[in-house]
Amino acid sequence: MKMVLNSKQGYDLYANFYDKRLAFLDSFEQFQFIPNLGDLKNKKVLDVGAGTGRLSLRLAEKGADVTALDVSPEILKILKKKNSQIKTIVATAESLPFPDNSFNIITGTFLIVHLKELKYFFQEAHRVLKPNGILAITNINQKSPPELKINKKKIIIESYYHRPEHVLEDLKNLSFAITKNIFVKDKDVWINQIIVAQK
Repeated sequence: MKMVLNSKQGYDLYANFYDKRLAFLDSFEQFQFIPNLGDLKNKKVLDVGAGTGRLSLRLAEKGADVTALDVSPEILKILKKKNSQIKTIVATAESLPFPDNSFNIITGTFLIVHLKELKYFFQEAHRVLKPNGILAITNINQKSPPELKINKKKIIIESYYHRPEHVLEDLKNLSFAITKNIFVKDKDVWINQIIVAQK
């Protein structure tokens, strides 16, 4: 029997198993994500949907001042054990608890697959980014969510498929300028879209 759970329920349960998938998650980016963010030294970066810190830790290593946000408090506890300097906040992508013009960069990898409506996150990202700040996200080509094993149980975390052109359209509708639109491919099939958009 498979349980379908929302992101908070799913990742709270899956937190202790998450790190087993890091190499698999990296394979979707083929290390093309961080190099497209430019110089990170002393930049204020918000990593939305941070998980156990796969990206947050690397951003911090590059000199960024990182705030990691996730809906799952359990998953953020694991991140905090890895690097106590990274600020962690439990919140949703659609309601970012920060003042306007707070961050130079907002990142979201493996995030929008869990958001039904993208415009609310994009609106919030636009609001909390500083002028000329950048939003960098990935959009994985996943039409049905994977089964995740927790001991003998299997769970599915709610997810949604977003067509690449629709993601770009939603960003442009909120006055983001698309500066990079990269497709990571496996043979001839795209597996991930990396988008960098400027406020």
